[in-house]
Amino acid sequence: MTDLETDLRRVMRGEVRFDRGSRATYATDASNYRQVPIGVVLPRDADDVVAAMAVCRDHRAPVLARGGGTSLAGQCCNVAVVFDYTKYMRHLIALDPERRQARVEPGLVLDRLREAAERHHLTFAPDPATHNHCTLGGMIGNNSCGVHSVMGGNTVDNIEALDVLTYEGLRLRVGPTSDDEIEGIIEQGGRRGQIYAALKRLRDRYADLIRKRYPRIPRRISGYNLDQLLPENGFHVARALVGTEGTCVTVLEATTRLVESPPAKSLLVLGYPDVYQAADHVVELMK
Repeated sequence: MTDLETDLRRVMRGEVRFDRGSRATYATDASNYRQVPIGVVLPRDADDVVAAMAVCRDHRAPVLARGGGTSLAGQCCNVAVVFDYTKYMRHLIALDPERRQARVEPGLVLDRLREAAERHHLTFAPDPATHNHCTLGGMIGNNSCGVHSVMGGNTVDNIEALDVLTYEGLRLRVGPTSDDEIEGIIEQGGRRGQIYAALKRLRDRYADLIRKRYPRIPRRISGYNLDQLLPENGFHVARALVGTEGTCVTVLEATTRLVESPPAKSLLVLGYPDVYQAADHVVELMK
């Protein structure tokens, strides 16, 4: 048993798995990549995540948050301590139909949220093909979309706030931030103030370039959402973190937006002489 494994078992109430079978199980996702992890932890709650992260930091061990393992490009695979939230941190904490919002843990499967929301004729707009086993945490990391996301946007458009943890152990509640709030956070100092000051400098330095060069397409899911830091987007730190694939923070809880669920669905099949004419017609259909 390694010192890292021993220390994780000492501080965690959840499961710690460093056996070869578990490491092999978590070595791949839905892609062709394979990276055997250092070990796997299954936290019971947010406090467990904080404790485990501190141990990994002390041992200088990389960490990787994992959802349903549905990623197609190896995002769930790395030589790291894998944090699997799907066994214990998979609860729908609250659902507010009046405000059209829900609070979820990262391991909650998308369909469980949609089933609960549907009782109020609401839904979570993004719906990947893996909706019956992908998790909200994974969708946030990947900025998932799905065939019906045109109706209500990608995941980035449907996140209101995030409870996150940095590798250095700072826990933050992030969301839209007014100019006065930004200045107040910076004036308070500390690590939180430093982070917000750095984000503000980043925004101010590159705002014009972001406005000019970021492509305005409905399913832009690559790269960092720096455009969410622009003043016209409310300096939305939570949405800026969507799609970062765990490279900046680990998500402990999310507040999601819900939209009206269509009372009926239909499928229209159109035939074209070739794929080129079909593609030319897409823009017109979208209008």
